Amino acid sequence: MDKFVKKFNGQFELDVSNIDSPLWNKDLSSIPIASRTWTKWTMTMIWVTMSINIPTYMLGSSLIGSGMNWWQSILTIALGNIIVLIPMSLIAHAGPKYGVPFPVLIRSSFGTQGAKLIAMMRAFVACGWLGINLVISGNALYIILAGLLPFMKNSPYLGNFIGLDFWHLVCILIMMFVQMLIVRYGMGMVKKVEVYASPFLLALCFFLFIWAWWKAGSIENIFKASAMLSKENNIDFWVIFWPGLTAIVGYWATLALNIPDFTRFVKSQKDQIIGQAVGMPPTMAFISFIGIAVTSVTVIVFGTAIWDPVQLIGKFDSSFLTIIPLIGLIVASVCVNIAASVVSSANDFSNLLPRHIDFKVGGYISCLIGFLIFPWKLIADPHGYIFRWLIAYSALLGAVGGVMIVDYYIVRKTFLNLKSLFSTTGEYTYTNGWNLKAFFAIIVATAPNMPGFLVQVGLIGSDIFPQWIDNLYNYAWFISFFISFVVYLLLTKKIKA
Repeated sequence: MDKFVKKFNGQFELDVSNIDSPLWNKDLSSIPIASRTWTKWTMTMIWVTMSINIPTYMLGSSLIGSGMNWWQSILTIALGNIIVLIPMSLIAHAGPKYGVPFPVLIRSSFGTQGAKLIAMMRAFVACGWLGINLVISGNALYIILAGLLPFMKNSPYLGNFIGLDFWHLVCILIMMFVQMLIVRYGMGMVKKVEVYASPFLLALCFFLFIWAWWKAGSIENIFKASAMLSKENNIDFWVIFWPGLTAIVGYWATLALNIPDFTRFVKSQKDQIIGQAVGMPPTMAFISFIGIAVTSVTVIVFGTAIWDPVQLIGKFDSSFLTIIPLIGLIVASVCVNIAASVVSSANDFSNLLPRHIDFKVGGYISCLIGFLIFPWKLIADPHGYIFRWLIAYSALLGAVGGVMIVDYYIVRKTFLNLKSLFSTTGEYTYTNGWNLKAFFAIIVATAPNMPGFLVQVGLIGSDIFPQWIDNLYNYAWFISFFISFVVYLLLTKKIKA
């Protein structure tokens, strides 16, 4: 055993007493085995909190809008989450075993320098979602404060460049600083926020469901009303199933890559597997079901489907019924932002310059970028930004997961040289820090999806390529994952032979 590495019960940690490497800092370092204390219930609560958000709430209703019925919608969501849980649990394995975060783990498969590019690809998506949730939480805070302080409604407009009035901007800045404050106290504070918020958010979801049941009169009436959400009739289920399933898989595909950022704190493989299995698929299906129920009832109560819960809350007559859900919305937005966006991007930025950027500074950079991209302008056309750029881009990252799993399980059989992960001259330097075989596999894997991706984001017309080529993008995550898996496997097997 290397003198720089300690082993206990199949877990490894790095002895940092004599380490001096530009690839190391205390936040990227292996978590000491004694400090890996999170249990399955910790992971369950984190996943419950991350799953309760507006996009999850709207998932089921959007699938019904495309032509599914309520049970087909829930089944598709559950299946998509079970599918993504498999690679997520596999990638998560390195967390409890080695205690390293995502950008350090991928040094083994992409090289010590190549890992920086892959990590920044992940950070790009995280900062986009971070900004969106800043706007959601900031808008909710503005509604609450403007109701209590009427003068805020007459706030001066700050011009077309900013695109907001003064108090709206202040509320978004407040939410940004709240998240910076959480980041300042590290992953211990992140854990507390996520775990303590989950019971409150679950209670809020039950409240919305009870309201829907009360207004509909019965569960049967809710299911009948759900049929009125569909914009398409007599559509072939399989035509909409595969694109819908791909979108559901892509929903958590990016977090599947950086899940070691969390599982590095978990005390055993059993805890990370059970915690994720209990926390993620059931909660996603449950919140989507509530979204279907509540949206269906809005057709009965208001005569039209109200998909956005913020708009629905605005129609409540009682101040109490308005403020409490808005507070819940703020809490949910902050929790999902911290866990799903800030944690990953903070580690990714830290990986760029470990000696100068720690987790805290990386988190600050993430929050600032999320604000400076003016996300309120981007989501003015949510279909164009959220559902084209971010979700489309996320689906292409399936290729990264394919390479990671082959490298970790088949090539290395889950054994990593922990010391070399932080070495500029170790086995993971490959060719000047780049594993060219891994990047070749990613290029080959993403190529079939690129025509459909470019059509989806509006950069080329749909008549440039044959329709069947464009349609490959409906299966983007699956195609990119399996092609990268096979290509990288063949390349590494050939080298060994």
